[in-house]
Amino acid sequence: MISYEEFKSRDHFEKHELLAFAYGRLIDDAPEALKARLPTPPMLMVDRVLEISGQKSRGRIVAERDVNLDDWFFQCHFQSDPVQPGCLGLDGVWQLLGFYCNWRGGLGTGRALGCGEVEFFGQIRPHDSVIRYEVDVKRYAEIAHAEACMVIGSARLLVDDEEIYTVDGARVGLFQGIDYPDYPRRSENSKGGRLER
Repeated sequence: MISYEEFKSRDHFEKHELLAFAYGRLIDDAPEALKARLPTPPMLMVDRVLEISGQKSRGRIVAERDVNLDDWFFQCHFQSDPVQPGCLGLDGVWQLLGFYCNWRGGLGTGRALGCGEVEFFGQIRPHDSVIRYEVDVKRYAEIAHAEACMVIGSARLLVDDEEIYTVDGARVGLFQGIDYPDYPRRSENSKGGRLER
């Protein structure tokens, strides 16, 4: 485990640290309002953060994911034509932007809020090796009166150093009071629907 201040000062994270963050066990003295998590495997789409930096409202994240011959999505998408769903690459961008919000000190539970434009002009197949995410944070803002924060970014995804996707205007927010820690019980946050704006 590491301290909250150490977490916010780090410029890279290894796979075991991202897994610990996903399970809520990375930060020893995390603020009570730090509820956000990365997804756990198999939905976690990042194996390591090589670079994370920020200054004022801008920043950058560079991360990688290893492609595995037996990845779960190759088993079902599609029979006799295995390819990683493009939406999982986009989800990896959202995961990284949410993680960036936490790293910058944002509190609450993370939610993807949308994106502007996505272009797919390549594919990820079982015998590829490494997916690289290069995410430029265009704007990070904390909204004190709403107890929330938001990040907007653009990204390139490369497989084995060849660009295959671009994402523009991806948005993620952290919101307090929307987590559902007592799953599967029925409780105040056990039903979805529109978030208040």
